[in-house]
Parts: sequence; structure tokens; C-alpha cells
Amino acid sequence: MYRRYIKRCLDVGLSTFAFSVLLPLLCLIAIWIKLDSKGPVFFIQKRVGIHKTYFQLYKFRTMKINTPDNMPTHMLENPDVYITKSGSFLRKTGLDELPQLIHIMNGDMSIVGPRPALWNQTDLIVQRDLYGANDVFPGLTGLAQVSGRDELSIFTKAKLDGRYVQKLSFLMDVYCVLETLCCVVKQRGYREGTEEEETKEREMEEEKMDEAHFNHG
Repeated sequence: MYRRYIKRCLDVGLSTFAFSVLLPLLCLIAIWIKLDSKGPVFFIQKRVGIHKTYFQLYKFRTMKINTPDNMPTHMLENPDVYITKSGSFLRKTGLDELPQLIHIMNGDMSIVGPRPALWNQTDLIVQRDLYGANDVFPGLTGLAQVSGRDELSIFTKAKLDGRYVQKLSFLMDVYCVLETLCCVVKQRGYREGTEEEETKEREMEEEKMDEAHFNHG
């Protein structure tokens, strides 16, 4: 009942209310972005939605217009070169994600769910398939987001997304929202750049090998 009906009703009601209340703040952020650097207010990117469909995701622009396209920020060699002054604050506080309230209202996203993957993040999409995490609406926040975000390997993110799908309930969504607020305040799980990326990839491969051994054992 919650998964099929109540969750969507809450998404529409809460996102509409939040958008109305935060509209003055959204306008101030838009002005700040325009004054801070050249380029549009919004950053638009092709993302993966429910059942691996695609949609155009809107975020407040936090990077300069010469930033490489379709690359997660934590994979850039030196992200500080590309992040604007306003963008640094917006990313750390999560305010750059606020335009996605529109996606929740129009049915592309949910308040809580797996974060929408980039269209070219094939490894993450494939891993999510193993856990059924591509068959729910992507979220503004999610269990993987509050459990480590940029500090997690792709394998771990997909596994946590699958755990969310398995335990999807009102209480789980409330938990994710409250933990999101804690993460924003403490700036927990936020990381830029490629530091430790190779270590994470090795950990992911080791986890894959362990799972394969378990499945065939």
C-alpha cells in the first residue's frame, strides 16, 4: 500500500509544499550563481530513471562552463579548478539539488530512493540490476547517500540501494530524510577529487570476487 500509493501522494504533497516555501531562496541562489560566474543558472544532465528510462535532470550549476561533460565530480583530477565560489557552498550544503523538487512533482523522481545514475555509469546500473534498484523511482536522497555517498564503492552503493528497495517503507523513508539532514549539517560523506579512487575500485573488485565465491560455493 505504501509503496504503490501513499509514497507517491507524500512525494507530491511534500515537494509542492517545499517548493512553494523555498521559492524565495531558489530565486536568491539563481541570482548568486549569475553574479558569481558566466553561464546558465541550471545544469542539465541525462540521468537514469525508473526501469532504466532516461530523463533530463536539473541542478543549480556549481561548475564553470569549461568543466568536462558527463563525468562525476569526484572523478575529476582537480575539481577545485572547476567549482565556482557559489558552487562550493551549494554542493556542501546540498542546495544545488533543490531544483529536483520539480522532478518529484512531475513524477520522474521520489523524495527518497537510489540517486539517479548518469546515463554512462554502466557499472553502477548493472550492479543495481542485481538488487532490483533500477525498478524504483530515483530519489533526491537515499540510503546510499546517507551511508557514505562519495566515500562508497560502486558495489557498496548498489548493495545499499538494493537494501533500500527490500526494506522500502514509511519508516525507512523517514530515516533517510532525517539522516540526510544530519549529513548536511556535519558534511558527512562529501568528497571531491580522485584521491583514494584506486583503493575503492580494488575494494569493489574484491567484494565482487567474494560475492561470486559465495554464490558458487
